[in-house]
Amino acid sequence: MNKIKTAGKISILIADDDADDRELIQAAFDENSTQHHISFVENGEELLHYLKRDGHYADETLHPFPQIILLDLNMPKKDGREALRELKANNVFKSIPVIILTTSQEEKDIINSYELGVNSFIIKPVTYSGLVEFTRVLGQYWFEIAELPNV
Repeated sequence: MNKIKTAGKISILIADDDADDRELIQAAFDENSTQHHISFVENGEELLHYLKRDGHYADETLHPFPQIILLDLNMPKKDGREALRELKANNVFKSIPVIILTTSQEEKDIINSYELGVNSFIIKPVTYSGLVEFTRVLGQYWFEIAELPNV
């Protein structure tokens, strides 16, 4: 798969089952004038369908391959832990940076996520202003400072 980076845009795939959280995350990116392509899926099963180009995710223009994935842990069908395990076991997907963005503060979740190969573990900010700051810092680090792999 080739990294799709049109006019400097980064493709971000966010897996989160909570519609309100998805709306707030999108608004926080918008508030930071993030012009990147942001896609949402509602669970780990849908995340893997997106990455494998299954079904309605076949159109790469509408659903560009992500340079980074934000992954909630607690989702139905296939939770973030299972999805992370599958991502990091797949030769095509394992180099995509994955950031856990969750409400879980469980030490076992933090340890397990890093053991499975997550790049960062972030506890979801509880305020909108905290979420705006998170998206600002995320954008600054991952899109201005860090080098993302060509996957």
